[in-house]
Amino acid sequence: MKAYYHLPGLFEFYDLYKVFLKLFREHREYFYDWCEIGSVYGAPKDCLWGGGRVGFGDESPENVAALMNEYKISSRLTFSNSLITKEHLSDKKCNFLCSLFEKKDSVQNGVIIYSDILLDYIKHNYPDFYFVSSTTKVITDFNEFKKELDREDYRFVVPDFRLNKEFDKLNSLSQIQKDKVEFLCNECCWFDCFDRKNCYENVSRKSLGEDVENHICVSPDASKGYRFSDAMNNPGFIGIDDIQTKFMPSGFSNFKIEGRSLGSAVILEFLLYYMTKPEFQLRVREEIYLDSMLDIF
Repeated sequence: MKAYYHLPGLFEFYDLYKVFLKLFREHREYFYDWCEIGSVYGAPKDCLWGGGRVGFGDESPENVAALMNEYKISSRLTFSNSLITKEHLSDKKCNFLCSLFEKKDSVQNGVIIYSDILLDYIKHNYPDFYFVSSTTKVITDFNEFKKELDREDYRFVVPDFRLNKEFDKLNSLSQIQKDKVEFLCNECCWFDCFDRKNCYENVSRKSLGEDVENHICVSPDASKGYRFSDAMNNPGFIGIDDIQTKFMPSGFSNFKIEGRSLGSAVILEFLLYYMTKPEFQLRVREEIYLDSMLDIF
């Protein structure tokens, strides 16, 4: 059994992946043999259908698609805007992205989605995608989560991170259901947050071009920003020991790494921790740091 990681920054960290994926292919011995890359997800800047985080990637979509095709890795367009209406469906940029990424050579691409209006539109007009139910739905009730798993529309469902350690309930799922679960591993959000859905809605409004103020985070530690060391202490954190000793033996194999709004140096730390053998972490770090074309920060 393999663990499949779904990595952040399809557009946002193109330069990092251009270097990292080459290392991953040419020096597979540097990396754990029990894991693979399941997909890379993200959205470019000024993406109307975008959600979750405001995309800032400015690499050309053609280059991004070519890189993922070269390494036979599934691309996922993050179209998780929760406020889509029918008038937004004609957006030229998002339709162009769909027409480009629907094409596949050897691997199927996907869409991370919230809106049923958008889901129906993409299914009808771009039928070769698979779909992922977005964690921005903030599904914290386990029975609602099971209903989402049973929807035929979705190949994967990302629950709210606060369901990550509900092992008694998770282990009661059928294997078919377990195969669709994609856990968000490294969330740093306050575990007791009561305002998470409003935070995501604020991002959706910004993606639609609305002039709204920034969402005010209710976490008592909001001023610290994202720190991987803090995420590791989050009750919902899933580390590599958890993956190998708890989740994989129970039949779960899909794990999402967050981080689209972070810098590439932080993303590299995720790639080192989750995928790279300790004895090779310095070597991978040096290979990437010494690449003169990459602005690691």
